[in-house]
Amino acid sequence: MAALNGSEFLEMEIDPMRESNIGMTAREDEERELIREAISRLPSRRQDNLAVLRRTPSEAQRTGGPLTETIDVRKLDRTARELVVKKALATNSQDNYNLLSAIKDRLDRVGIQVPNVEVRFDSLNVDANIQIGERALPTLINATRDAIEDLFTALKIYRPQRHSLKILNHVSGILRPGRMTLLLGPPGSGKSTLLKAIAGKLDENLKVSGSVTYNGQSLDKFNVQRTSAYISQTDNHIAELTVRETLDFAARWQGASEGFAGYMNDLVHLEKERDIQPSPEIDAFMKASSVRGKKHSISTDYILKVLGLDVCANTLVGSDMIRGVSGGQKKRVTTGEMIVGPRKTLLMDEISTGLDSSTTYQIVKCIGNFVHFMEGTVLMALLQPPPETFDLFDDLILLSEGYVVYEGPRVEVLEFFGSLGFQLPPRKSIADFLQEVTSKKDQAQYWADPTKPYVFISASNIARAFIKSPFGRSMSASIYVPYEENMNRPEALSKTKYATSRWELLKTCLTREVLLISRQRFLYIFKTCQVAFVGFVTCTIFSRSRMHPGSETEGNLYLACLFFGLVHILFNGFSELSLLMFRLPVFYKQRDNLFHPAWAWSLASFLLRIPYSIVEAVVWTSIVYYSVGFSPEIWRFFRYMFLLFALHQMALGLFRTLASVARDLVIANTFASACLLITFLSGGFIIPKAMIKPWWVWAFWLSPLSYAQRAISVNEFDADRWMKKSAIGNETVGYNILHSHSLPVERYWYWLGVGVLLLYAILFNIAVTFALAFLNPLRKAQAIPRFDDEEKNNPNGRSKALLDQSATLETKRKGMILPFQPLVMTFHNVNYFVDIPKAMRHEDMSERRLQLLVNVSGVFSPGVLTALVGSSGAGKTTLMDVLAGRKTGGYITGDIKISGHPKVQSTFARISGYVEQNDIHSPQVTVEESLWFSSNLRLPKEVTKEQRCEFVEEVMRLVELDTLRQALVGLPGSSGLSTEQRKRLTIAVELVANPSIIFMDEPTSGLDARAAAIVMRTVRNTVDTGRTVVCTIHQPSIDIFEAFDELLLMKRGGRVIYGGKLGLHSRILIDYFQGINGVPPIRDGYNPATWMLEVTTASVEEKIQADFAELYVTSKQYREVEDSIMSLSSPPQGSEPVCFDSTYAQGSLSQFQICLRKQMLVYWRSPRYNVVRLFYTMLAALILGTQFWGVGSKRDTTQALFTVMGALYSACIFLGVSNASSVQPIVAIERTVFYREKAAGMYSPLAYAAAQGIVEIPYILVQTIIYCVITYFMIKFEQNAGKFFLYMLFMFLTFTYFTFYGMMAVGLTPTQNIAAVVSSAFYSLWNLLSGFLIPKQFIPVWWIWFYYICPIAWTLQGIISSQLGNVETIIQGQGFQVSVKDYLKANYDYGTNKIGPSIAVLLVFNLLFFSVFAVSVKFINFQRR
Repeated sequence: MAALNGSEFLEMEIDPMRESNIGMTAREDEERELIREAISRLPSRRQDNLAVLRRTPSEAQRTGGPLTETIDVRKLDRTARELVVKKALATNSQDNYNLLSAIKDRLDRVGIQVPNVEVRFDSLNVDANIQIGERALPTLINATRDAIEDLFTALKIYRPQRHSLKILNHVSGILRPGRMTLLLGPPGSGKSTLLKAIAGKLDENLKVSGSVTYNGQSLDKFNVQRTSAYISQTDNHIAELTVRETLDFAARWQGASEGFAGYMNDLVHLEKERDIQPSPEIDAFMKASSVRGKKHSISTDYILKVLGLDVCANTLVGSDMIRGVSGGQKKRVTTGEMIVGPRKTLLMDEISTGLDSSTTYQIVKCIGNFVHFMEGTVLMALLQPPPETFDLFDDLILLSEGYVVYEGPRVEVLEFFGSLGFQLPPRKSIADFLQEVTSKKDQAQYWADPTKPYVFISASNIARAFIKSPFGRSMSASIYVPYEENMNRPEALSKTKYATSRWELLKTCLTREVLLISRQRFLYIFKTCQVAFVGFVTCTIFSRSRMHPGSETEGNLYLACLFFGLVHILFNGFSELSLLMFRLPVFYKQRDNLFHPAWAWSLASFLLRIPYSIVEAVVWTSIVYYSVGFSPEIWRFFRYMFLLFALHQMALGLFRTLASVARDLVIANTFASACLLITFLSGGFIIPKAMIKPWWVWAFWLSPLSYAQRAISVNEFDADRWMKKSAIGNETVGYNILHSHSLPVERYWYWLGVGVLLLYAILFNIAVTFALAFLNPLRKAQAIPRFDDEEKNNPNGRSKALLDQSATLETKRKGMILPFQPLVMTFHNVNYFVDIPKAMRHEDMSERRLQLLVNVSGVFSPGVLTALVGSSGAGKTTLMDVLAGRKTGGYITGDIKISGHPKVQSTFARISGYVEQNDIHSPQVTVEESLWFSSNLRLPKEVTKEQRCEFVEEVMRLVELDTLRQALVGLPGSSGLSTEQRKRLTIAVELVANPSIIFMDEPTSGLDARAAAIVMRTVRNTVDTGRTVVCTIHQPSIDIFEAFDELLLMKRGGRVIYGGKLGLHSRILIDYFQGINGVPPIRDGYNPATWMLEVTTASVEEKIQADFAELYVTSKQYREVEDSIMSLSSPPQGSEPVCFDSTYAQGSLSQFQICLRKQMLVYWRSPRYNVVRLFYTMLAALILGTQFWGVGSKRDTTQALFTVMGALYSACIFLGVSNASSVQPIVAIERTVFYREKAAGMYSPLAYAAAQGIVEIPYILVQTIIYCVITYFMIKFEQNAGKFFLYMLFMFLTFTYFTFYGMMAVGLTPTQNIAAVVSSAFYSLWNLLSGFLIPKQFIPVWWIWFYYICPIAWTLQGIISSQLGNVETIIQGQGFQVSVKDYLKANYDYGTNKIGPSIAVLLVFNLLFFSVFAVSVKFINFQRR
C-alpha cells in the first residue's frame, strides 16, 4: 500500500468564517444518489477518476454550473480546482482542521494506518575550523596566502593552524510523530546546524560525530532528502516565475500526487466492501490530489490557501531589481515550495520572518493539524513565537551555546527552570523568558530564589543540570530504548532518489525552461537583433560590389570576413555564462533537495538552446552570405549555416562549462577570457599553423576555432571560382590563399571540422552535467564574534537591570546629545496610485490606476514612538515609502508637512533616517567601517572627530555590535553576518546619522526575542531624546507592543482603521475595538497586538456587517487625529522651514574622499575580483609571450609583420574584454547599495561614481606593469626605454577604457545580463572595424566614421606606430620591397606622427566612458519601489 501524502494537508486559506451549510432538498439528494449509483457501475479504473461536486445555489448561479455535478478529476481547470479545495476545507477561514479530521476519519473507518517517522539524534558534536581577527578578512594578501596553504595542504607538505569552534556539543533528542516540536535558542546557539544535521545537509568541511536515525535506520540506509524537508532561512527563487508556477513545478518534481495515487485503490476497495459512503467533497479532493503528471496540481492550490498566498498566486516572485511579492510572502513561498511534496518530516528554519503574528499563528496551527491528524514529524525553529503560537507546540528543544539546556514537553519547561531558581515574571512571554534566561546579560533579572545569592549559571552548567534532572533522565531513557522494527512501515522512509520517472523529470525541466525563455524573450530577441545588426554591418563592409574573387588580396578579405563571422558567433555565446551563473543558487537548492537530477536540467537547457543556435545561424547566414558574395552554390550556403550552428552550440557548451565549474561570476568571466584567448590565438588565423611555436601545437589541435576555420575556409575556397590560375606561381588563387595561411585544401576537412565542433558541444554539455552533479556552491565563513573583554572583566554577572540603567544614563550623557531639531510630521488624505499592469487588466476595466493608499492621515510627533501595524498587504511599507520620499514611481496626492511647512525631499533626507526591511550593505566592509562610513557622511561638519568616534561606539554598544566590530558584513545567506546581526547593523547605520525623524520598516523582523528587545530598547532610548520614530512591526510581543505610545492600524487596501494613543497596557485601543458590537473581547493575558489583528480581519467585518475603516472615520479617535493635524499643519509663529546650505552634510571633496576610502577597502577585500584579475593578466601575458615568442624582432616578411600586429591586437581585445566583463558584477552588487545610500542622502552620485572609477586605477596600473614586463621582453620588441614606456602607456589607457566601458554598460542597463549582451555587440563592431581584420584603406567610405570612433583602432594605431613606426627594416612582399615604416604608412596609415593624437583620443575615450557612467548613476534608477 502506498504512503499517504501527509504534507498536502498543509494547505489552507486565511479567513476565519465558516461557510454556512445549505440543506439539500429531497430532489437534490436524490440526484446525488443517482450520480453515485451511476459512477459505481463504471469500471474501477474510471471510477477512480470521477467524483461528485456539489455547489451552493449562489456558486451555481455564479459559475453557471449545476448544483450537483460529476467531474473528471484529471480535467479540472483552475476554477474547478479552487472549488474542490474550498469544498474540502469546509470553511472560509485559514483552518484545515475540518479537512484533515475528515480524511483521518475516512482512513480510520476502513482501518488504514498512516505511516510515520520517528527521528532520534544521539551525542551530536559539530566542530568547525575557523580563522579569526584580521586573518579572517578576505584581503588580497590573505586570499593569496589561503591559496598557497590549500595547495600545500593538498600536497601534504603543510597543514595550517586553525581555531576550533564548537557548534553543537553532545546534543541528543527525539522527535516523535504526531507531536509538534519547537526549537528555541538565541542566534548562534546552533539551531540551523542541528536542523541541517537531522536533514543530512551539513557542510562536508565540518567535523561531525554522533548519530541520527529515522525509525531506527541510519541516514545511509534510505534517502533522507526525500524523507525530510529542510526549509532554509534563505529565499532563493527564480524571479521571473509567479508564486503559483514556483509551487506547481515543485509539486511536479516532488511527486505531490504520490501519497494518494496508489493509496486510493485500497481505500475505495475497502469502502466498497464495508458499504461506506465517503463525503463527496473529501472524495473529490483525495482523488484530485492523486492525479499524476499534470501541469497544475491541486496540491498547489491547497498550499496557496494554507500559507495565505492565494492573493498573490499570479504575481512574480521578484528580486532586488524585479518588482515582486513582499518579503513575508517570499518567505512563505520558500516554505510552500518544500511542503507541497509528500514529505512527512519537516525541519523548518525561521519560517515566520516578515510575517505578522496572526498569519504566523494560522500557518503554525495548520501545520499542527497536519502533525496531529496525519502523524507528521515537525521540528520548527522560530525567533519570536507569540504566546498563542508558542502554545500550539507539544514539545520544546532549547539550545544555548551549542548545548541542549532543555528538551521535553512544553508545559514542563517552567518547572525545570524553577528548580534552578528562575521564575517567569508577569506579562512576560515564555519564549522570550527562555531565550534570555541563558544569557549572561539578562539572566539575573529572572533569579527568584531568596535563599541563595545569584551567581551566573552558564549554558553548559544548565545542560548538565538538565541531564541530571528527572526531565533529562526521561529523555535519555526514551532515546536509548531500541526502536521497534515492526513499527517501521516500508513506505515511511523513501528508498528511491527521485519522486517521478526520468521522463517526467525531464519534461518538467523542459516546461520550466520554455516558460523562462518566454519571460526573458526581450533578452533573446535583443541578442538575435544584435546578430542581425552586426550581420548587416558586416555585409555593408564586405560588400560584394567591392569584392571580386580574382586575386589573393581579395581572397584575404574574404578570409577575414569568414574569420570574423566565426569569432562573432563564438563571442555571442559569452552571455550564456552570466545567465547560467544567476540560476545556480536555485539549481543547487533544488538539486540538494532531490527535486531533479543535474542531467535533467542540463539536458533541458541543451535541447532548448538548439533552436536558439539555429536562429542565430540562419539570421547571420541569410544576411551575410550572399550580400558579401561568398560562393553562390546553394549547398555551400547551407553548409556555411550548419557550420555556424555547430560552432554556436560548441560556444554555448564551453561557457556553460566554465560557469558550472567556476561557480563565481568574476572567476568565470576571467577564465572564459583565458580560454577564448588560447582558442583565438591557436585558431590558425592570427598565427598560421606553420608559425605556431612547437610547444603550442597541441593547443592548435585542441582549439575548436582551428577546426571551424579550416572547415569554413575549405567550404569557400574549394569553389570553382577560386580555381583560376594565379598570377603568382603555378597554383590556383584558392590554393595560394589557403596555403599562405597554412590551411588545408582537402574537402574532407569541412565534415571533419563540423564533426569535431559537434563532438565538443556534446563533451562540454557532459562536462556541465558532471560539474552540476558533483560540485557544490562556493561558500565563505560566517562572522565569529570576538571574546567580549568587558564580560571577562565582569565575572560576577552584574544585574541586567543595573546594566540597562547604566546604558540609559550613559546614552543620555554621551551618545544621544548631538544637536538635532525635534520635528513633527503631519500627513492628511494621502493617496497613492500605480498604473495597473497590462497583464492584470480586463477588457471591461475602465480604470487604469490601482489605488494602494486611501485617504491616510496621521501625526508623528517628537518623543512619541508610533507603531504602524496591519496584515500583509495593508500598505504599511508603501505608506512609509511615500512619507519618506522613497517611491520611484506611481502618483501621490495629499499634504505632507514637517512642523507645518511643506516637506522638501532634498532637505528631508538630511533630517531623516530609513531602516529598510531588506538589509543591504557593502559585503566587503566590517561592521565598524559601515558605521564610520555612515556617520562621516551624514553627521554635520560641526561634529568633531572625537564626537563621531564616541557616538559610533555608543551606537555599537547599544545594539550590541561591539563584539562584532571586526566582522565582515558579507552576503546574505552565504557569508558574513547572520540575519539578525545584519538587521542590527541596518538599524545602527541609520542611528549614527543622528536623524530627527526615523522610519523603521520591520526593525525586529528576523530577530530573536532578546535581540528584538535590545533593538526596541535602543529605539525607546532614541525616542526619549525627543526624536520622532515610526516603526512598522509584524509580530510584536506584549513587551515590545506596549513600548509604543501611539498606533496607526491599517487594513488590506491601504485604509486606516485606527489611529491614536495605545494607553497603559493598550487600554485605549482595547476599549475602542471592544466598543464595536460583535467584536469578541480580549482574553486575560492575551497579546493586544495579536488580538487586534485577529478581530479586524475581513471575515470579522463580514460577521458584524461593518467596515472598520468607515467606523473609524466616525469615531472620536479620528476627530482627535484630525484636530491634531489641523493644529500642527500651520507653522508656529516666527518659525522657518528646515533648510541647509547644501543638499549633503559633507562637501563634495569630503564625500569623494570617504567614498574612495570605502571603495579601496571593498577592492582590497575582493580577491575573487582583483587577485583573479591579476592572476589572469599574468597567465594571459605568459600565453601571449610564449605564443609570440621572439616575433617582435622578425619583421622581414608581411606574414611576420602581420603576426606582430596580431600579438598587439590580441592583447587589446582579450585583456580589455576581460576587464570589462569582470568589473560588471562588482559594479552591479555595489549599485544596489548605492541606491539605498543615495536615497538616504549620504553623498552625491558624482562622488560615488568618481570613487568607483578612481579606485580601479592602482589595480589597472599593477595589471599593466605585470602584462608589459612579461610580454615586452618575451615577444622581443625593440629594447628601447621610450618604446617600452609608450607600450605601457597604451596598454594602461586600453585597460582603463575597457574597465570604464564595462562600468558604463552596467550603469545604462537594468540587469547585468543585458549589460553583457549589449557589451558583446560593441566588442564585435570594435573588433571588425579596428583596422586589423580590414585595413583602413579597405573600409567602405560609409563606415570609415566608425573606424574613427572605435577605441581599439586608436589603441592599435598608437601602439603599432610606437613600436614599428620608425623601423627601417626592409620587408619582402609579393612584388614589392619597402621598409616597415613605409609599408605601415601605405597600408595602414600608421606612423610616428600618430602617437600623440592616439594618446589624446584614448584619454578622451576614458573620460567619455567614465562620464557616461557618472551621468547614468546620477539620472537613471532601475530600482522599482
